[in-house]
Amino acid sequence: MSRVCPVTGKGPMSGNNRSHSLRATRRKWGTNLQYRTVVVDGKETRVRMSTRAYRSLTKTVKD
Repeated sequence: MSRVCPVTGKGPMSGNNRSHSLRATRRKWGTNLQYRTVVVDGKETRVRMSTRAYRSLTKTVKD
């Protein structure tokens, strides 16, 4: 299962670990994907989406 949000398309990011001596080694940050029940086309479906996308969806629905 890929670590990509189907709503926003957000995927894993890469960067460096930095030690005290500033030595750089590569690392990855995964997206924070959670299962959420969302209404799609009038039906409740269980979707694995990023928490940022879920917060944005709930904010737009409340307003």
